[in-house]
Amino acid sequence: MEFRELVRINRKIPEEECRRILKEELRGVLSLIGDGGYPYGMPLNHYYNEEDGKLYFHSGMKGHKIDALKQNPKASYCVMDKGYRNEGEWALNIKSVIVFGQIEIIEDKEVIYDISRRLSYKFTNDEEYIEKEIKQSGPGTFMFALVPEHISGKLVNEA
Repeated sequence: MEFRELVRINRKIPEEECRRILKEELRGVLSLIGDGGYPYGMPLNHYYNEEDGKLYFHSGMKGHKIDALKQNPKASYCVMDKGYRNEGEWALNIKSVIVFGQIEIIEDKEVIYDISRRLSYKFTNDEEYIEKEIKQSGPGTFMFALVPEHISGKLVNEA
């Protein structure tokens, strides 16, 4: 599939900046095709793995999200940075990144535990807490990855 280019090409941010945002930001919105063909978007936290270029997510084993991704593996994920204001201006400048790709279900428990640790370190350095959570929740964790087919980012000004 050929993905669209940005209309306002002067707002495009370089791919390395997109990857930095994916790595540093904590959350985004994953959009899937849900019940009845309706879009289904939900806020999630993620781990961007620079080694394989995939975005990883964890979840419980059941629910609308799981049903949707098993029915149709196509997805998009949108992340925004915190933004900034230029001196003397009220408008916020936000960098956003959209990733289009296919969902891949992760079944290898060692990979699930490894990615869960990496994701946890985005929120806390408390190793004791992390290991306790992985021991308790790890066996019941559903993990999936978004394998990027297209990544684009732009700078948006709210004015």
